[in-house]
Amino acid sequence: MINTEEILRDTYVKVDLGRIAENMALIRGMAGPDVAVMPVIKANGYGHGAVQIAPTLMEAGASYLAVATLTEALELRDAYPDYPLFILGHTPDRLLHYAAENCITQTVFTLKQAQILADAARRAGQTAKVHIKVDTGFHRLGQIPSDAFADEIAAMFQLNSLEVEGIFSHLALAGDAEDEEQFGLFMDFIEKLENRGCSFRYKHLADSIACVDAPRYRLNMIRPGALIYGMIGFEKGHLPVKQALTFRSAISQLHRIPAGEGVSYDYLWKADRDSVIATLPFGYADGYPRNMRDKGYVIIEGVRVPIIGVICMDQCMADVTDVPGVCEGMEAIIYGDGSDGSMTIEDASHLAGTNKNDIIARIMARPPRVYVK
Repeated sequence: MINTEEILRDTYVKVDLGRIAENMALIRGMAGPDVAVMPVIKANGYGHGAVQIAPTLMEAGASYLAVATLTEALELRDAYPDYPLFILGHTPDRLLHYAAENCITQTVFTLKQAQILADAARRAGQTAKVHIKVDTGFHRLGQIPSDAFADEIAAMFQLNSLEVEGIFSHLALAGDAEDEEQFGLFMDFIEKLENRGCSFRYKHLADSIACVDAPRYRLNMIRPGALIYGMIGFEKGHLPVKQALTFRSAISQLHRIPAGEGVSYDYLWKADRDSVIATLPFGYADGYPRNMRDKGYVIIEGVRVPIIGVICMDQCMADVTDVPGVCEGMEAIIYGDGSDGSMTIEDASHLAGTNKNDIIARIMARPPRVYVK
């Protein structure tokens, strides 16, 4: 056990650092020695705890750690003063100086942004690193490939105290034809820039899905996110990653109710028999989807137990009538790896009508994290 602090709630998240290391090793082995791996640990490491999992990724050979926002990057910089950090998202012009002053590589897509970073870096006696975002059709960040954008990029290379280290884009993953069109646009634009004397250390396009399904999209850097945590989204390739997170709780109180009695708000669930109802101390404020009412379940003593009634902010109820010898304090597995019949993250995403990333990223910081290796 790595975290030796007392756990102050019965509801907690258990993170297997060994599995994260194994997943990272599989990814690096797949990518090969010539492709840098930049794990994405935004959104608090997809709910796993960015600061806590970072050393495992560093030891496993991460070239960079990528986040979405300046605040996420600064939190990591406080913990790890020297490790390469990359902000995938937009940082407002007025805040760009923080990236320069803290040696954080920043996404840019205008000459103005690059000039602000260069000026801030010069004042700090540093060199700011940037990666240029190209909009190849996702239409989220970046500029579309054009002569005007190429002129801006060429001008960035002339700025003192600025290193244009990389160039990247993002696939919409709408289909093979659309992906190929985006890839073609990206590569043609890079060729145009290189013909103008612009050279990039890193070129990257592939996320978790693309880096497995489309090897030629890996270029010389990949950005695995969900893959690091054992979330499988690819369809054509194969990589036996394993889920690193489990979500657990315990029965706080038992209620014996007669047939016909209602449970929780509005009595939307009523017992069709004399029942034993367990109160579980987790709810939607912990990141459990509220729409799992009468769909979700937990595992108690190996028995699949349905979540019943409206899910509350901090608690929910389960029908434990069929659990032999049920008693207060028994463990309830909310999300597991499925080996014990527990609901996996993928199972939860289907029941909640969303995707796996949403399920794990919405787990709030309130449940303590316990790290094991």
